[in-house]
Amino acid sequence: MTVYIVRRLLYTIPIVFGVLLITFLLFNVVGGDVAGLIAGKNASPELQAEIRHEYGLDKPLIWGWDSQFVDHFKNAITFNFGKSWHDREPIIDKIKRGAGPSLSLTVPMFIGEILIAISLALIVAYLRGTWIDTVTVLLCVGGLSLPFLSFILAGQYFLAYKLGWFPVFFWPNLSTPQYVALPVLIGIVAGLGSGVRFYRTVMLDEMRNDYVRTAFAKGLAARKVLFKHVLKNAMIPIITQTVLTIPFLFLGSLLLERFFGIPGLGYLMVEAIGSRDFQVINAMTYIGALLFVVFNLITDICYALVDPRISLE
Repeated sequence: MTVYIVRRLLYTIPIVFGVLLITFLLFNVVGGDVAGLIAGKNASPELQAEIRHEYGLDKPLIWGWDSQFVDHFKNAITFNFGKSWHDREPIIDKIKRGAGPSLSLTVPMFIGEILIAISLALIVAYLRGTWIDTVTVLLCVGGLSLPFLSFILAGQYFLAYKLGWFPVFFWPNLSTPQYVALPVLIGIVAGLGSGVRFYRTVMLDEMRNDYVRTAFAKGLAARKVLFKHVLKNAMIPIITQTVLTIPFLFLGSLLLERFFGIPGLGYLMVEAIGSRDFQVINAMTYIGALLFVVFNLITDICYALVDPRISLE
């Protein structure tokens, strides 16, 4: 396994290099000279020249060790993303400050959705063809058909504004459970449609196998067959679905953080897009790609841990 992990880590080097190359082309070449954007419309040439020097925009674009291209790679590798074009604050400080609120929102939402979706999928797969299965599938399709924004607006209006069970918007004096409770609930309910549908299909494929019929024929309880045998053998697609979702937890939820005013990384990304702060967008894009590569490797390792038929050698 060690040889496989080292080989996969070596494979990530050209992938990360490609991501850095694409982000450099997008934000440094295609975007053009952004000194005027930072300084404003009526800025003097002296001020624009000062800003170019501050952000290294007066260096050669590609050629030379002291070029924008080399600086882009060095900054990404050392996680020194420079300062925001909007307020001149170091970008890494913004990311550190926003990681806590984002994870406090996305982690319980992720865990709750996974547990509820898998449990419901096992039950409706066992009761396939009954009215419970039919109603559940119809509700899942209905949930998939509704836009995510409708869940947010309905939750804010009915549960927060009308009933007063939750705060409508983030406030600094609120505790973390208070301001994330409603967004977490909305995220779980909105994600159950696709989650239950996916896991139900996986469970049905497993329940058609001979070992399930043999287990029931031996008189094993339905709960033991479902949670010990069916769930265990369905772990490969479940791991693929869940582990590859984890990188997005660090990036937060754009709509939930925006509508509830939670100062996380999703909110930071929306603000950066609105203010055309390409430095922040570049940093978030790179971190997202890096996390995706790492957790893709973790997914392959988990395959071998849960399924003895898979070897990493």
